[in-house]
Amino acid sequence: MSFINDRFMIGNERGVKLYQDYAKDLPVIDYHCHLDAKEIFENQNAANISQLWLGGDHYKWRAMRANGIDEKFITGDASPEEKFAAWAETVESSFGNPLYHWTHLELNKYFSCDEPLGSHNWREIMEHCNRLLQQPDFAPRELIKRSNVEVICTTDSPLDSLRYHQLLRDDASFNVKVLPTFRPDDVFAEDALVFSAFITRLAEITQVDIASFNDFTAAMGNRIDYFHETGCRISDHGPVEIRYQAANEEDINRLFNRKRKGEALNPQETARLESAIFVMLARHYKQRKWAMQIHFGAIRNNNTRMYRALGVNTGFDSLTDQNHLAANLNRLLDAMAQADALPKTILYNLNASYNDVVATTIANFQSAEHGVKSPIQFGSGWWFNDTRRGMENQLNSLADQGLLMNFVGMLTDSRSLVSYTRHDYFRRILCNLIGGWVEKGEVPDNNDILSRMIVNICHDNARNYFDF
Repeated sequence: MSFINDRFMIGNERGVKLYQDYAKDLPVIDYHCHLDAKEIFENQNAANISQLWLGGDHYKWRAMRANGIDEKFITGDASPEEKFAAWAETVESSFGNPLYHWTHLELNKYFSCDEPLGSHNWREIMEHCNRLLQQPDFAPRELIKRSNVEVICTTDSPLDSLRYHQLLRDDASFNVKVLPTFRPDDVFAEDALVFSAFITRLAEITQVDIASFNDFTAAMGNRIDYFHETGCRISDHGPVEIRYQAANEEDINRLFNRKRKGEALNPQETARLESAIFVMLARHYKQRKWAMQIHFGAIRNNNTRMYRALGVNTGFDSLTDQNHLAANLNRLLDAMAQADALPKTILYNLNASYNDVVATTIANFQSAEHGVKSPIQFGSGWWFNDTRRGMENQLNSLADQGLLMNFVGMLTDSRSLVSYTRHDYFRRILCNLIGGWVEKGEVPDNNDILSRMIVNICHDNARNYFDF
């Protein structure tokens, strides 16, 4: 039997049945990823498997460094063949790491290759994959369609023209929705010069003279409207910490103008201004019936020498801790709710020790006002929690403190066109968990409820929640 089969990752018969009958073939709604709309539009095949697999994949880069691979064979000028051989050698040491599973899920699904990759067969598998990559059905759009994807939400700066999203929208030959996501990272940049440059460019694009926080509010609303017209229905935010401090209008204007001029703020001042910006943006999102995503807890670029050499998103990030997360998170959501500015919200937690903090917080702000079940969501296991243990921890915390039936499910959070097997990975883990409950007698074997639960979490909840 092939290593990858319908029983892979599923240790009970009820789970296998749920996977085979309900989860396996459901379409994918990838509501958060880092794919490039330009790459999808231009639709050029990858030159080789090393480019497809290793280009920009900092998950693999971290593993290769841990395996003693020289940087030349990771991000350096080694040949594609040398880099692939180095990755194959690393795979042999990755038992227990999800990269082992993801590698073989992708080989199985896209390349019909069932052999475990290693140092003994890397060349044979590389040449097999490279031959296939030249075929038309390995172009980006074809890979997306073969992955049974309905919707892709990319991650985009508020200043982006969204040209390629618009071109894809108007291309009748490609029926997958590729929608932008509003990601205003520079608005929350601690570097005042980055913030100031963003405001200057925002003023130019919107033709709004930004001399006050109210002007800034209007200009951001202008860009949010522009994104909305291009199909955007989601925002995303990536703060290191959740901090909330209230401030009055005069204080907010004063802090905004200081930072607008490039003046550094102290941590307390930064927290007050960021809190006001968060509430302001949330109000815009709610008015347009968007969902707001908040990915918090990543401390980035920790290796200064490698950051200077390679830049951001190169594999030197970690999860972080935070004092008083529960109080800050509740206060932030409460401030939004008090201002009638709390939209549908998905909170993604990177430090698993805070899972129950997040799960109990979202329960404080559930309501029926948005017309969906569980409008405040505990997002799927993210980044360092994108593992079997991480996903199970998140699923169990949500089930303990909320309603797992209403969960909006998995996303790729990836830059790779072949990472859609992560949805399959998640579905197997979900079916194993729920099937295990049945076999242990913890829930009844009611197929109507169980099948609805699987279909809801894997597809229907996301479709109803985002209403693309």
